[in-house]
Amino acid sequence: MVVRLPKSPAAPTLHTGTRTLRGEVPFFAHLVIPARIPDSQIMTLDDIALPFHDHYNSTYDYNSTPWFLYECTLKLDHDYRRIALFLMSLFTFMVGLFENGLVLWVNWRRRHSASGVLFCVLNVSLSDMMMVLTSPFYMLEFTMDKVWIWGRFLCRVTHLIFLLNFYSSSFFLALMTLERYLSLARPSSHPFFPPDRSRRWLLCGGVWLLSLVLALIENVHVDLLEWDEPGCYLMPEYNYTGWFVGFTLIALIFQFLGPSAVIITCNVLIARLVRSAPDVQGRRDVWLVHVYSLVFVLTWLPYHLVFFLLMLDDVDPHVFSCNTVEVLYFSYDIVQCVSLFHCVANPILYNFLSKSFRTNLINAVVQHLPPPEANANAADATPGTKTGNQRKLSNASTSQSDVGS
Repeated sequence: MVVRLPKSPAAPTLHTGTRTLRGEVPFFAHLVIPARIPDSQIMTLDDIALPFHDHYNSTYDYNSTPWFLYECTLKLDHDYRRIALFLMSLFTFMVGLFENGLVLWVNWRRRHSASGVLFCVLNVSLSDMMMVLTSPFYMLEFTMDKVWIWGRFLCRVTHLIFLLNFYSSSFFLALMTLERYLSLARPSSHPFFPPDRSRRWLLCGGVWLLSLVLALIENVHVDLLEWDEPGCYLMPEYNYTGWFVGFTLIALIFQFLGPSAVIITCNVLIARLVRSAPDVQGRRDVWLVHVYSLVFVLTWLPYHLVFFLLMLDDVDPHVFSCNTVEVLYFSYDIVQCVSLFHCVANPILYNFLSKSFRTNLINAVVQHLPPPEANANAADATPGTKTGNQRKLSNASTSQSDVGS
């Protein structure tokens, strides 16, 4: 995924013999410890200090020692991390592709339903599907130690697809939760999503357009750079730190804080309504409603927390020690992969746990089974056969219309 350029374009990745200096600061999808360089390109400490003193005299401490020359005592195994990231991405790709493809196939058959929740489920599954489809590009990037071999066009397109669905998935999850609450709290009034099909698609298009605008704010600064090896980089032309702070706050507010506030608030209110309902199945329904909020927070909070701490380090390099910064760099790719587990969790929570969705799935599978042989039908046919009935299972509403789902 995209890697941030060094703060100073003239500053290469450097080694002091005791630690690797921070040169490349990755953005959004991946955070990378500086790449290796040939010994012939290693600079002395005198060569390093002079240009950085002119460009970053604010980064010197009271002993006139630049922050980037502090010795890191922590040694982390990047080879094992690379293997773990590849396996995590492979799991997310294979399982997420299967689950979201199945959800889209089953629910697309009922796309003309008046249920606004079903409409959101389709869009959430589409967002998650498009996000996991970008995983093979980054799995190879992990394997090749951050080398991008797909060219400039795919560098920009894959990152745009990732960012577009990064926002849209959270937006539609929040809208789906709001729709469920309104349908329970005010069943006689109009839900959030209008029943009119044209107005519904207009609202849906507005959500996708907002996601696209937020994605383009960052993606216009993405490009392919070829140094020792080609890499996909985020490179604002000026005010690098200012742009990074802006990107961080936009993602934090629009992708996490806003949607999580809606999801948690609505789920708490839904749990109260469910608790007072006469047909509640014990505590399972109430517990499941809170799981929705918990999964969203657990998958995205580590990502935004690490990202926010890196922003603080960019603004003031004296905030964290060298070891702390190294841990943040090391963990960023990991929390990024963990955040993609929502592509695996969403289909299970919002579809497979619902009896109505499982019924629709069985209906879809049975209708595509080959018809039995004519002779077998003649031999086994009895007055009261259930073959026809099995093909007409209840076509109940989608999983999200049920309170317990």
